[in-house]
Amino acid sequence: MTYSKPSLAFPHSWNVALWGRLHILNLDDIEAAARIIYAHMPATPQHRWPLLGEALGCEVWVKHENHSPIGCFKLRGGLSYLSYLAEAGLAPNGVIAPTRGNHGQSIAYASRLFGLPAYIVVPHGNGPEKNAAMRAHGAILIEHGDDYQQAREFAIGLEQSKGLHMVRSFTPQLLRGVATYPLELLRSVEDLDAIYVPIGMGSGICATLLARDLLGVHTQVIGVVADGAPSYALSFEAGHVVTTDTAETVADGLACRSPDPGATKLICERAERIVRVTDEEILAAAALMLRATHNLVEGAGAAALAALTKEREVMRGKKVAVIASGGNLDTSLLPRLLPFLVVGGE
Repeated sequence: MTYSKPSLAFPHSWNVALWGRLHILNLDDIEAAARIIYAHMPATPQHRWPLLGEALGCEVWVKHENHSPIGCFKLRGGLSYLSYLAEAGLAPNGVIAPTRGNHGQSIAYASRLFGLPAYIVVPHGNGPEKNAAMRAHGAILIEHGDDYQQAREFAIGLEQSKGLHMVRSFTPQLLRGVATYPLELLRSVEDLDAIYVPIGMGSGICATLLARDLLGVHTQVIGVVADGAPSYALSFEAGHVVTTDTAETVADGLACRSPDPGATKLICERAERIVRVTDEEILAAAALMLRATHNLVEGAGAAALAALTKEREVMRGKKVAVIASGGNLDTSLLPRLLPFLVVGGE
């Protein structure tokens, strides 16, 4: 299912409040973040994969954010944001962040680099491997609630009671770091017709929209959500934030039920459309990615390829990129992936 872009009257310039003031991101901001990020990790590759092109009938490029030191794009935002906090002395008691895994890994990794204690709140039943990775990076892990939203609300309470600084998933200082990956992609691969970007809390797609517009290119940016976590698709259709009671999907990085208002505004204004994909389509895309590129990606990392597969007739003959946003697949999902590998290999 897809939703077409609604007609909205949002202004083209995008301002975001940051500690009581307005800040407009520009190329200088993103390039300043890149200097911080490249001190700790290299730029990730973007590759054209012929087998994906044969399967989908178009030229397919993959931006491999699964190749970062924590296996996902989130580290860029964490490095940018925590560097700012450390330099400004804004988190003397440490930071806290709610997560399903990748945001938490980013904050834990960056906090250790910049000497800040990190408290990470996850819902009960969160992926044990991601929990172990966050602890390995030095985070103090707290389990609370049945889903991300309940973990987030608990984290907000701890922020206030313990005097911690909460690292939210959508702020300008974080977004400038995330925007380094679409900047790399768009500067390396010219004349892209479209980029498919998975949507969790919205930083990845918003960063892509900003980078595209700052570079002045005309690439379509298409968001992707899980069918069982459609809050951003519903918000895009309505033109305002729409929450859902549940967010059930194999792609835990997409399991959002309460969209960020700032992200919603930018997506509604500038994205081309949002595509919904089922869990079966996500697993099939992960299997296709493994067969065609030998990269094992998590559910959110396969979602963009799932959406392109769904829209392959629309994109036939075009030059398209998909964002492999992460590779931290919960190995308990491997049995569900295997049938798609067998079918695909026959």
